[in-house]
Amino acid sequence: MLYPLSYGGRRFASRSLAMGRMAMYQRATGYSLSAAGPMSSSSYSRPVPGGRWSIQAAALLVLLALTSCVSQAMPAPAAQRRTPPPWSAPRDAVSYITAAGLEPQPLSSNENSRFVDLRITVDGTAVEVPPYVGIDRVRAVQAPVHTHDGSGRVWLEGRGTDGVTLGQFFAIWGVRFDHHCLGSACRGLVVTVDGIVRPDPDQVRLAESRTIEISASS
Repeated sequence: MLYPLSYGGRRFASRSLAMGRMAMYQRATGYSLSAAGPMSSSSYSRPVPGGRWSIQAAALLVLLALTSCVSQAMPAPAAQRRTPPPWSAPRDAVSYITAAGLEPQPLSSNENSRFVDLRITVDGTAVEVPPYVGIDRVRAVQAPVHTHDGSGRVWLEGRGTDGVTLGQFFAIWGVRFDHHCLGSACRGLVVTVDGIVRPDPDQVRLAESRTIEISASS
């Protein structure tokens, strides 16, 4: 029903407008204004201080200020372990990638993707090739040779994969590997590539290999 202005129609229209603005505010902020009691239409037309969105904005500004003041920690230098297995993947892989003479690349680098199966035994016991060798998750970079899991698959992905050697993979892993020793095992080192014993194991090119088997004794 429409009310003429002379019979209070103006007051009714003003109240309806105020109720509409209240509903819009509640939908936008999630806060109810009913507990505050009746308010005039002029009160609703003014910005409401505080509220959920201003709190979230303030929290975001504080977080940005704190994170901008914290610099990323310098990576630890690369080191080659001469210890018995197991050997975990180095956390600061970027140092090991650089020490191996390879290029750190983004984690999204997956061109030229292929893998080599690597099987290692020391003193007759299988040694796990751990996940994340050659992957620096803190700095979001990886080597062109790396592992994703503990299956023994060594992946070649990214630029410059054709020339990567077995010696460079162990340098990235941080484990001593040469013609005589694997970690602390320096007796009876034998490296077989696709069924053929190699006298130069550290020079084996992974891109030219399908299955590599390494055995040694301590």
